[in-house]
Amino acid sequence: MSRLAILGGGAWGTALALTALRAGHGVSQWAREAEAANAISAGGNPRYLPGMAFEAGIEATTDIGTAVSGAEAVLAVVPAQSLRVVLAQAAPSLSSGLPLVLCAKGIEGGTGKLLSEVAAEICPANPCATLSGPSFATDVARGMPTAVVIAARSGAIATDLAALLSTRAFRCYSTSDQTGVEIGGALKNVLAIAAGATLGAGLGASAQAALVTRGFVELRRIGAAFGAQPETLMGLSGLGDLLLTCASAQSRNFAYGLALGRGEALAGRPLAEGVATAGIAARIAVEKGVEAPIIAATAHILAGRLTIAEAVESLMSRPLKSETD
Repeated sequence: MSRLAILGGGAWGTALALTALRAGHGVSQWAREAEAANAISAGGNPRYLPGMAFEAGIEATTDIGTAVSGAEAVLAVVPAQSLRVVLAQAAPSLSSGLPLVLCAKGIEGGTGKLLSEVAAEICPANPCATLSGPSFATDVARGMPTAVVIAARSGAIATDLAALLSTRAFRCYSTSDQTGVEIGGALKNVLAIAAGATLGAGLGASAQAALVTRGFVELRRIGAAFGAQPETLMGLSGLGDLLLTCASAQSRNFAYGLALGRGEALAGRPLAEGVATAGIAARIAVEKGVEAPIIAATAHILAGRLTIAEAVESLMSRPLKSETD
């Protein structure tokens, strides 16, 4: 039995806290708001997991130092664009060598850094891992069968963390290709928005399938430019997560794209990480000389520089080429 700390009081943070609890660990969870912390400690999270009651046992707090005290691993489960600020808050309380598991999927806006690079900058004394893969928070919170991957530069650390977090319903695979896992998790969010917008705009299932397939080609190109292993992108954090998020309104990114395609109001919608990632992903593709027209078009649509109709016309009028080029 170990003690694990969860940083983040949202749906995914609570789902992972429950997973750790079911694995037999002591669990502390940090939430920004006292209302959320009190609810989690009492066996619920009505804001992010409405209508769901779960077993008590999570010690929730609004004090980040208290949350990480005595922990043998810390899971950072906050949005990608908030990670830097939260890690800076937690850093003074993290003992040297304490593993840090990043559970968001994105690229930091402005800097273009992968989240592992942000963690290395803020917490250089803490070995960093990434948890990713096809997983909806509600499924995991309910204890439904789920498989994810944990990646770390050190294969031994990834293996140890996978064993630490696995349960009968939550299976963790391990890999040392952390870059590949991060790229797959971040870019699939952008493609999920595009897939949702395609369906929402009434362009048909054939167009949606074509977009997801060719979008996956772009994901693999960008991954290769970062040095990711091809088999990683064909795995849980690449193809697996793409399949899940591009076909279900449970995905916040797909739901955001669906609303975008339908012309619905977007203000106040649940956070979709792909919105912030799209622009920086398109910029990175240009900087690395990678052809990524779907990702670029998605970024332009989100920025208001293209309509969906204009983006479709642009993509469909590109020069013909071999599928494998």
